[in-house]
This record gives sequence, C-alpha cells and structure tokens, in this order.
Amino acid sequence: MGRDPYEYFRVEAREILDGLGRGALQLEKGATPEITAGILRLAHTLKGAARVVKQPGIAESAHAIEERLADLRETKGPVESARVDDVLRLIDAIATGLRGLDSPASNPTAKPAAPAPVDEDIAVVRADAADLDAVIDGIGEAGLQVRTMRRVLGGLGRARHLAELLSERVVPGSGADTSRSRDGAAAARLGPLANELCELLTGFDRRLTDTVDQAERELREVRDAADKLRLVAVSTLFVTLERTARDVAQSVGKEAVFEATGGEIRLEAQVLSAVQRALVQLIRNAVAHGLETAAERRNAGKNGAGRVQVEVVRRGNRVAFACRDDGRGIDLAAVRRVAQRKGILPEGAPRETGDLLKLLLRGGLTTSGAVTEVAGRGIGLDVVREVAAQLGGEVTLTTDAGRGTTFELAVPLSLSSLDALLVEVDGISAAIPLDSVRRTVRLVAADIARTATGESVVHEGRVIPFIPLARPLGRRRPEPKSAARSAVVVAAAEHLAALAVDRLLGTANVVVRPLPAFASAAPVVVGAAIDGEGTPQLVLDPAELVAGAQRAEREASSVDAAPTAPVLVIDDSLTTRMLEQSILESAGYEVDLATSAEEGIEKARRRHYALFLVDVEMPGMDGFTFVATTRADPALRETPAILVTSRNAPEDRQRGHDAGAGGYVVKGDFDQAELLALIKRLVR
Repeated sequence: MGRDPYEYFRVEAREILDGLGRGALQLEKGATPEITAGILRLAHTLKGAARVVKQPGIAESAHAIEERLADLRETKGPVESARVDDVLRLIDAIATGLRGLDSPASNPTAKPAAPAPVDEDIAVVRADAADLDAVIDGIGEAGLQVRTMRRVLGGLGRARHLAELLSERVVPGSGADTSRSRDGAAAARLGPLANELCELLTGFDRRLTDTVDQAERELREVRDAADKLRLVAVSTLFVTLERTARDVAQSVGKEAVFEATGGEIRLEAQVLSAVQRALVQLIRNAVAHGLETAAERRNAGKNGAGRVQVEVVRRGNRVAFACRDDGRGIDLAAVRRVAQRKGILPEGAPRETGDLLKLLLRGGLTTSGAVTEVAGRGIGLDVVREVAAQLGGEVTLTTDAGRGTTFELAVPLSLSSLDALLVEVDGISAAIPLDSVRRTVRLVAADIARTATGESVVHEGRVIPFIPLARPLGRRRPEPKSAARSAVVVAAAEHLAALAVDRLLGTANVVVRPLPAFASAAPVVVGAAIDGEGTPQLVLDPAELVAGAQRAEREASSVDAAPTAPVLVIDDSLTTRMLEQSILESAGYEVDLATSAEEGIEKARRRHYALFLVDVEMPGMDGFTFVATTRADPALRETPAILVTSRNAPEDRQRGHDAGAGGYVVKGDFDQAELLALIKRLVR
C-alpha cells in the first residue's frame, strides 16, 4: 500500500463520518426508513474498510452503530435523544481513531487518551494542497507545450502545401505541362513518391491535429478538476456546527434549532478550517449567552426553541459568515458595568452602543455570572478575533434587545468556485457571478434614454442606469450610437444596473484566484480565473458594478447644475417644445417657451437668457433670420443660439453658421446627451 497504508482509508472514512453525523442529527428531528437505511449502509461500509486496513477499534465502533439502530429500520418520527447521544459518541470515537492515523508511522492499535473536542474536527481536503499546487503547475507547463505543438502544426500545413505543389509539377496531367519536361521518365518515377508524400503529410497533419485537440480538452478538464480539489463546500462545516449547537443546548438546559444557508459556496480548505474554529465559538456564545430558556422564551411570546442561523454569502472579493440568534440580545448595561469594573471604561464615561460593542469585540469581557465548560471566561471572542486577523478579515457585531444578536466574520477569498456569465468587452474576457445576473438583453438606440444624469433603460417597469462595461474597467473608447448592443442587467442588494458588453460568451463554473499583490486593477475586479487556453479572465464584483453605474449617474447630475439664467425655446410645434422643455428641465435648467421667432425676440428683450434654442422652419420669421437678427442686436448678440431642424443639407448648415448660430442640431440625429453637452459648452 506504499508509505502510507491509510491514505485512501482516511479520505473515505472522513466522508463517511460526515454522512453519519448528518444522519444522526436528522434522526433526532424525525426518522424515516430511508434515513436509517442510509446510516446503516454507511456504518457497514466503514466497518468493512476498517477491517481491510486492520483497524479493529474503528470497525467495532461502526458495528456498534449498526446494532444501536438496527431496530429502527421501519421507524418514523423523532428518535429519543439518548439513543442519538450514543450514536454520536460512537462517531466521536471513530473520529478519535482516525486522528491517530494522521501519521503513517502511528501505531494502528494505539488510542489517544481522550477524544479531541468537536471544533478540532475540521474539514479536510481530499489531497495535500502542496501536491495539488505541483499538479496544477505541471498542467500549466503541459498546456504551454501543447500550444507549442499547435504552432508547429502550422509549419506542417505549409510542408503539406509544398508537397502538393511538387506533386502538381511532376505528375502528368496534374497541372504542369509534362510534355515540356526534360525528363519524362524521371517525372514518372517521382510522381508516385510525391503523391505518397502528400498522403503521408495529410494523414500526419490530421492525426496530430486531432491529438492536440484531444490533449487540450483533457488538460482543461484535469486543470478544472485539480482546481476544484483544492476547494471544499461550505456545507461540510454544517454538521459540526449543528452538533455544536445541540451539545451546548443540552449542557445548559436550553432548546436550540440550527439552520444554515450558503453551503454551495466553495472555498479553500485552509480558509474553512480557520473559519470553522471561529463559527464554533460564535455558536457556543449564541446558545449559552444569547438564547433564553424555553420558559423565558414562552413568557416573552417566543417559541420555546431558540433559533441559531449561519448564513454564508459572497460579497465581492470577500465571503461573509453571519451567525445570528433570536435570543435576548446583548445586555449593554452589563457590558458597561464589567468594563468599568475592569478599568477599561472610566466611571460615568458616555459610550454609544457601537462603542460598547467594540469593547466586547476586543475580548477579555464576559457578562456571564459563572464559569462553565461552555462560557464564562471571556475568551470565545478572542478566538474569533484571532481567526479574523489570521485571514486578514474583520468581525462586526449588531444586537437588538429582545430580538437577538448577529456576529459577522468577513474574510478575503483565496480560492473560490462560482457559476458565472462570461462576457467580452474590448477584447477582455470577464466573468460576472451568475447569481447577480437578472437578465441579458439586446438593446437598440431607441431603448436607451440619454439625459443629463447619464443613460438609462427600462427594466421590468423600473428605470435603471446604463453604462458600457468598458468604463468601469478603465477602457476608453467611443461607444456606438445606433448599432444594437448586448447588455447584462446586474443586481446588488435592492439596486440594478445595465452594462453594455461586446459579446455574451456563455456560462461556466470558474475558480476565482486572488490577483497578485503587485497587480493594479480597477475596483470592480476582485480576482481572476483561467480559461481553457490558460488565458486569465477578470472576475467582477456585482456590488461595485452597480455602485459605479449609480456614481456615474450622480456625477453627471452634479456636473450639469442649473445655470443662473434660463433658456428660451422657440418652436411652433407643441410636441417639440414640450420635448425640449422636458430635456432641459430634467438637466436642471429653467425654461421659457415661445411659439414664434417674433414672440421669441419680444421675450428676449424683456428678460436675459443664457441661450436660445430655435427651430428653423416656422411661419413668419424663420430660425435663420431670428439668429441673424439677434446677432445684429447689441443687447442680444452675446446670447448663444442653437438651431434645431430636420434640414441636413450642407448649404443649410453653412447658412446657419453664417447667421451666427453656435450649434446646428439635426432632428434625425438627435441625441439628448450631445445636445446638453453643447448647451453646457455654449452657456459657459
């Protein structure tokens, strides 16, 4: 079996133990024949495997689990706690025996003096991380060699082409005029050889191409598998955490129900191992300190059983683990008294709730009146704080009197797996977490509203900001005005934004890697993934994408603040007047209206305006004449004018310029953003 005879047994046994623990806890909530049969199968499998590797102690414990549950095969409903306790003790004994096998040189029959506490039974990875790193590096090097072979194939194709040209020269009737050949006999001898050379090169090219294609596919699959081997599902923590809540509740005479969400998120085993230590302490605190007794809860109008929840969510480049209870909340008055007694807080010093909670997070404080095996020494939060420091994370705490307390541990991701939508922007491949994508759409120019506060689109009855994804990525390029564009609607919290992309590449499960410390990247980039060809893909933060779109909208609004003088709109069309008035007022301008050029001149002589927005074709005086008239008037000549018309002929544009117009806007090419930018420039 090699140097380590227990290498594969440990992996299998730990997986079985996880299933046994989960099943035992399910029995207490309500047994079914399926649950019991599953536990019995796992115990039987473990018993046989233990006997193969000559571990009689583990085999006997597994057999004892079978015997303890054999009469429950057809039972439905909750199993008594005493029997579940027996099964859990046997599971602990097996776990203790497994820990004795961690060293290949350990005595197979030796037993530790005492079982390790539950929080030391941390999640394990299927293979050594260093070995996996070496495998991944080797796969990357092999990929480079395969890509080199791909380039060599180009040279082979060239050789095949030359062979075909040679064959045409020497084979009669193949394209060359063999009658002119100096040596027809030589051509006849070389012809078959040239044909054979072409066939050999063609076959070799085809077989080698197929081989390289297959090698690339297999390397891609192996790299993906190796990446995922380094990752462990967060759900592997939940059995231990539920067991912790159950055991602590029993020891302090309380009732507790454990719930967990976010188990599908996958992280590096080392990160989860550290986080588990912190979560075990938080759950102990939640049950021992936070939850009331069943009688106290009923008197307060609550269910007798307290609720402890663990929620795991991904937030940008961090993963947050929230542990919350629905108990009494933290006694802030007691925290103040203890802090004053210890000299941490001077007598009478005013402290806000947030300050008192920060004192509690500093450690060394406990409001428990007695020291027990689960609480009272004030060191539980020390463990949480140390884990946060070790991982470069942070701990936050909120409490609500009578309703409960929430601790949140947020840690940077090292490696993480997620489903993502792959997009391409300006030649860059990027991944957007799929759980934040609400929709992909195809937009034309008419779908995009351009106002002073930026661009927006309508999504399910809501107006949401619209920006090119190239902008938050720091790519500056002109955006198409009329062509249809693909866009992704992204959600973060209660907010939405639409992001224009060049192409939608599909969905994939990607492994997110942290960026190198020396690499500078836009704030929206939280990491990178490697595609099938070994090319990095940017992984984007949905919250930062939405926040960036909202910032762009606010900045556009603040930049386009209203000027001191109003704008005069002159047009004989009611529809056009109302449209232009709406655009200008949404940008913060004060607007006056005139239905003719003559009325416009009268108003201009009574009030100072910042700008004239004038239609060209109107009854009576047209727009060209209005502009020429105001340019000739000493009191009005400094007020800029923009002509708005459907006439796009070069001679009309020239006439407007000659009259003195500061701008010429064609209605067929009308763009709100461009119009407002022109007005802003002329008003200044």
